[in-house]
Amino acid sequence: MPTTLPTKQTHVNRRPDPHKGLNPAQIEAVQAPTGPLLVLAGAGTGKTRVVIARILHLVQQGTPPERILAVTFTNKAAREMVLRIGGKFKKKRTSQASTQDDPIQKPEISTIHSLCVRILRRHAEHAGYPTRFIIVDRSEQETTARRVLKELKVADATLRPADLLARISHWKSRGVRANEVFDTLSTDADDSWDLAAAGYQRYQRLMHGVGAVDFDDLLLVVDQLFDQHETIRQQEAQRFDHVLVDEYQDTSGIQERILSALASDHRSLCVVGDDDQSIYAWRGAQISHILDFPTRWPGATVVRLEENYRSTPEIIEAANKLIERNSRRHDKTLVSRAPSGLKPNIVQAQDEVDEARRVTADVEGLLRERYAPHNEMAILVRTGEQTRVFETELRHRNIPYELIGSRSFFDRREVKDVLSFLRLLIDQTDDLALSRIANVPPRGLSYNAVEKARKKATESGESLWSTLLELSNTGQLSSAASAGVDRLEQLIALGPANTKGGTTASEALQHVLNQANYQQYLEKEFEDQREQEARWQSVEEIVNGLARHEKAHRDADPAAVVQRYLDDLILEVQEAERFEDDKPKGNTLKLMTLHAAKGLEFDCVWMVGLEENLLPHIRAANEGLSAIDEERRLCYVGVTRARKRLVLSLALTRMKWGKAKPCKPSRFLYELTGQSEKFTEGPAKAREKVGAKPRTRRAPGGR
Repeated sequence: MPTTLPTKQTHVNRRPDPHKGLNPAQIEAVQAPTGPLLVLAGAGTGKTRVVIARILHLVQQGTPPERILAVTFTNKAAREMVLRIGGKFKKKRTSQASTQDDPIQKPEISTIHSLCVRILRRHAEHAGYPTRFIIVDRSEQETTARRVLKELKVADATLRPADLLARISHWKSRGVRANEVFDTLSTDADDSWDLAAAGYQRYQRLMHGVGAVDFDDLLLVVDQLFDQHETIRQQEAQRFDHVLVDEYQDTSGIQERILSALASDHRSLCVVGDDDQSIYAWRGAQISHILDFPTRWPGATVVRLEENYRSTPEIIEAANKLIERNSRRHDKTLVSRAPSGLKPNIVQAQDEVDEARRVTADVEGLLRERYAPHNEMAILVRTGEQTRVFETELRHRNIPYELIGSRSFFDRREVKDVLSFLRLLIDQTDDLALSRIANVPPRGLSYNAVEKARKKATESGESLWSTLLELSNTGQLSSAASAGVDRLEQLIALGPANTKGGTTASEALQHVLNQANYQQYLEKEFEDQREQEARWQSVEEIVNGLARHEKAHRDADPAAVVQRYLDDLILEVQEAERFEDDKPKGNTLKLMTLHAAKGLEFDCVWMVGLEENLLPHIRAANEGLSAIDEERRLCYVGVTRARKRLVLSLALTRMKWGKAKPCKPSRFLYELTGQSEKFTEGPAKAREKVGAKPRTRRAPGGR
């Protein structure tokens, strides 16, 4: 009688107890019955540990590992989960026939884009794509967009390739297909939107014609497949018995539809997230997905994780006081399980430079005391232009730092443009500066015209500017190029050496930028409003820096002040480059925006610029309550990054286009300190106290 060999199996390595070390709420989440499950995981409550423990629990209950899908929203998070869960599974040798080459069945852990790639590979022909479809990169997208606009005879001044791609991405992320795009346009939309819609349709035809998809297509095409082919949706859904989703508060509409389609049959959908940390509405994330989950999935189990293992009770108390001010949220209150520590410190500085000096001096003191290493310290800003003064002070104190999620201030395109304008205003023989901004913004001075002048200047030994003037005056340039030279000459005439009536260099620079329509140029160059604002704020910081320099050297000639300012900046840039080379790897203070800090944690955190119109941002103040709520969630994210020490700082005045303007303390400072009733919408007072005396470095109870 033949012997039947047992089937090779995968089991959890050594059958670890998935509940070991978990608190009661975490155990409840792990053991919750199959079906819709919402795990509200507050900051620092161990959500990744719970997700992994639930996967192990499901396997021990009999679910084959490969029947479990876990979706994260970043490759980093997916890699971390794979690493943490990888050693939990091994082959179970049930016969002599088992070998070391036997595959180990594991849960499928991936980002939603990676998941959609695999789905599309299996069903590409039903979407009209070859099985070996191409996923194009950004440069290939731009090449295609450029071709589209050329075929449509659209000038760059009307719609640039980057603008077209931004609008296409906007439509795709909202599930709008090319054949539907015209139906979504409002009747009062300007002509550029009609051109973009036509460009979207032609772009898709070109991409489809060569069997290519872009990053956004991966979701759009799969969503379309599920919508048009029920058998495909069922086939993909039947591959899994359980679907787990991390960071559910960050899902967009199209992402949520795909995930729901995979779980709608078995209804074993476990979503983990925190509505209090939903800060990506501007990327298409919809907080309603997590807020309305119990309604959209009837019978859902809701488990709240409220025990925080990251931050001191003092920090958590402040965080709770802040976030409870949001009207629409799931009810939960964090409780710290960490030892008691220091109360959050509030620092009131005279201005942004004083703020940077006080914060970096505090950093230096803690490093000297060995309170924490460099890599356990972070300075968090609301906007990118705030980093400049902190970069300067950190370098002056020889504190190694790393700028996360952004380029150094001096590497920014608009900064280089404005500095070139400034250099040219005091020295028309600066050929490098002229070369950069000769046709920025476009004024008819084409590349060919500038190159013609450059060659003649090299031969004659004259400056590029004098040669351009000569060629224009002698009719050797086209009428458009000559007109461009005239416009540039008018701008140069606004320089500080030519102005009268006490006009400062910073004011002269503002006049030049206004006359050059540089802000409008940035708006055309960058489609996204937030990007436009960030770029223009960097320009403002150059003006503010020049104004601060003027204040320090009031008696000097305006041109001499500008030259000294430029010299100092050049030295600062060189110092930054040297500092980067010398910077120890892996042990650096982190300087980053609040958005970039999400998911991270540090022993010491300095949140700076807590002023109305900065945090909350002025844009949110103009948009209404929901936007303020998101800014409050952003502030909450920053506060909950701190384990042991939290410092909140503000400036009593801040430079605005070369003039010192009074600042009003952020409403969030009042809320964090339990003084929300004291906040008013009225004008700022000269010295408004919020939890600490003006100009004191440490608040009572602080370190």
